[in-house]
Amino acid sequence: MKENLDRTKPVGIWIRVSTDDQAQGESPEHHEHRAREYAKFQGWTVKEVYDLAGVSGKTVMDHPETKRMLADIKSGRITGLIFSKLARLARNTKELLDFSDLFREHNTDMISLQEKIDTSTPAGRLFYTMIAALSQWEREEIADRVKASIRVRAKLGKSLGGAAPFGYMWKDNRLVVNPVEAPVRKRMYELFATEKRKKSVARLLNDAGYRTRKGARFTDTTVARLIQDTTARGTYRANHTYRNGKGKLVAKPESEWVSTPVEAIVSEELWKQCNAVMEARDGKRPPGPKPVHPFAGLLFCGCGQKMYVFSRSPKYVCPKCRNKIPIEDIEAIFREELKDFFVSKDKVRAHLAKADLHLESRKEQLAAHTRQLEKTRTEMRKVYQLFQADQITPDGFGKLYRPLEDQERSLAAELPKVQGEVDALEVRQISADEVVAEASNLHLLWPKFTAEEKRKLIESITEKIVVAGDEIDITLCYLPSCEELTTRQRNLSGSSPPQA
Repeated sequence: MKENLDRTKPVGIWIRVSTDDQAQGESPEHHEHRAREYAKFQGWTVKEVYDLAGVSGKTVMDHPETKRMLADIKSGRITGLIFSKLARLARNTKELLDFSDLFREHNTDMISLQEKIDTSTPAGRLFYTMIAALSQWEREEIADRVKASIRVRAKLGKSLGGAAPFGYMWKDNRLVVNPVEAPVRKRMYELFATEKRKKSVARLLNDAGYRTRKGARFTDTTVARLIQDTTARGTYRANHTYRNGKGKLVAKPESEWVSTPVEAIVSEELWKQCNAVMEARDGKRPPGPKPVHPFAGLLFCGCGQKMYVFSRSPKYVCPKCRNKIPIEDIEAIFREELKDFFVSKDKVRAHLAKADLHLESRKEQLAAHTRQLEKTRTEMRKVYQLFQADQITPDGFGKLYRPLEDQERSLAAELPKVQGEVDALEVRQISADEVVAEASNLHLLWPKFTAEEKRKLIESITEKIVVAGDEIDITLCYLPSCEELTTRQRNLSGSSPPQA
């Protein structure tokens, strides 16, 4: 079923060739033909070509062709984008990471021919995992530098750029009591101590003519937030929240909070009394984030049923036959399987050997084809120079030059086809040393991964895990299949695969 889906996969081709590249003979047409041949080899359908030839790569996100491409990705018109190399997609690192996030969000594959990255393959999907880690690392590095600055400013009691809490104002970079708002803030606590209802306090403040700093009426939400704020009792709390990617305020770890003493508006006793009432009335905490179970959807029971983690259960359970395996056990087994499978260099090299032979054969063909093309072009230049030097007649020039011109045209037209085939084979071929190095790193870093990061990695390299009694069968799909490569080539060209 998957093969059928792959063969009808709609893709786009991204063409951005700089003027320098064009001067060196890398025409947009050549890049397009090469990409089309790659798509043909994979059995995909080219739906769109996005032409940015001659456009600077400094920033392309706002270019009309980029917007058209992103719209096609979001609508599902294309589910993959082929380009010559990552620098042709974007030279700006931030834009490249942004592109990666957008593609991954919409389940769209990136295919870079020069870097041999094809995220439609199991090996290529690891690229998304790695570049996502790079993206996260870069953002965290920037965030850490910003946080360090914020903590220093907060400890000095200086403004962090936000508005002062209601009842206070910033003066000479210090938080001081606002003589207009402070009495209203104090009255809010006194009313709540008596009424014990947020809506009642908001109504009484509004009826008395009081308004928020922006001139709006008080609401129960505003009252609750201000009553719980520690500034009124003399402790200004900074660096305790941040806005996530969706703009929602999220609490930071308490270790990062910075508290600064300020002038109090209400007594410690009144503040505690009001907050005790608040906690008693609103004792329920908001639900935490939904837990991530890394093996969900990939873990099967021997009976064929998928296994799930039910509420408050520390195990994956088959709902049909009640077969169980502890979460910690399957994770430990999977990690050891990573180590045992990948770190065996002989096993990896044996798996890749046959496909290596076929790839080398096609690369030799490409090199020979390129040499023949260069030789023909050299002969064409020599004939032209003879004509320019009046050493041959126009008729003689035509007789010598025309056959060379026809040969050059045929060789040039065939070159993208051979390149496309080699690109496709190379994308699916990873050296044993790279596999070992990457797998070793993944095995060592595993304990530091979050559940979400583990989930992404498992999805990238795992086809299926079956738990049948005491036996566990893990099918990893990270390494390419030699049989798949040679069968596909035989189907396309009608030739037999090379014999090992």
